[in-house]
Amino acid sequence: MAPRKKQAPEVNNTSPVSMADLARELGVSMTTISRALSDHHSIGPAMKQKVLKLAKKYNYQPNRLASALRKGKSQLLGIVVPYIEGRFFPSVVHGIETAASKAGYNVIICQSNEDVAQERRNLDILLSAQVAGILVSLSRTTHDFRHFEKVRSRGLPLVFFDRIVEGDNVNAVVLDDQEGGYVSTRHLLQQGCRRIAHLAGPQHLNIYKNRRQGYLDALREAGLPADESLIIYSDMAQEQGAEGMRQLLATANPPDGVFAAGDYSALGAMQEAARQGLRVPEDVAISGFSNETFTVITQPPITTIDQRCEEMGQAAVRLLLELIEADGRPFAPRQVALRPELLVRNSTARAEEASVGAVRNPAAKYVGVAAH
Repeated sequence: MAPRKKQAPEVNNTSPVSMADLARELGVSMTTISRALSDHHSIGPAMKQKVLKLAKKYNYQPNRLASALRKGKSQLLGIVVPYIEGRFFPSVVHGIETAASKAGYNVIICQSNEDVAQERRNLDILLSAQVAGILVSLSRTTHDFRHFEKVRSRGLPLVFFDRIVEGDNVNAVVLDDQEGGYVSTRHLLQQGCRRIAHLAGPQHLNIYKNRRQGYLDALREAGLPADESLIIYSDMAQEQGAEGMRQLLATANPPDGVFAAGDYSALGAMQEAARQGLRVPEDVAISGFSNETFTVITQPPITTIDQRCEEMGQAAVRLLLELIEADGRPFAPRQVALRPELLVRNSTARAEEASVGAVRNPAAKYVGVAAH
């Protein structure tokens, strides 16, 4: 009786060829197929050639996640961000993807949607995917950080960026937000403003706490008292910026300058000022923070702080890769602080004084500060 002819695997769009299919057609074990595809020394050149030829014929795509689960590691990096909107986080993620790709890694992106419960679920998903390391920017509702201990207890490299867990034992990449708040407020002082208000964000988040401190530092340096009635706290939405401006303009002695800790808040403040018949910057100068895309097309364009978004993403990947390469060996926690750039536009300065260039442009793009 003639031997039964091996059947070729059926190929269609809904059922891709598997390693088992290749093994059946060649009459070998899945182990042989796996080792041949990974160029293992135990498989001879002739068999490797047969496997590679068949894999190419059927456009075989290895299941990298399954491989990662078997090996307990992968070439994947996990990212958790509050949202993917506006300019900042998409630009940071682009920087992460660029640096990760150059290092041979792919990324899995998760959004917490500013919800700590979703942030916890994101971490569980990434741990199940056997990622090689995780990059996190905290949600606005994260006050308890115990869910990150699960990551640390597994020895998985963890780096925070922008919104971080503060402390000496944390690896992180941030903007020097305190410096950003300081140069923004100092600029308003240089424009002649003397009663400067601050539209502040949630103070449990490092970025907003530090921007507020920079504002206070500049006032102190100028010999001006801090007036809590001039500080309005909110979640930084556009409508909240407008409401904050309404409160400020309703006082007996309204401000002649406003430093907003976010561009959306600055936009709302500027729109409310216009609604009440005030001229910007002649009656009230307004500056923001983040260099959102819309800031160059508003009337007038908004003075803001550029946060070096892509550089932040790339620096975060470099730090994470250092942790991965340390492979459990002692690694002194490190924080990288990027220097801000103040972009002066017409919302704070007359046309002849404004420019799209930076007032402050340090030679050093970032500085590393060892935790202590």
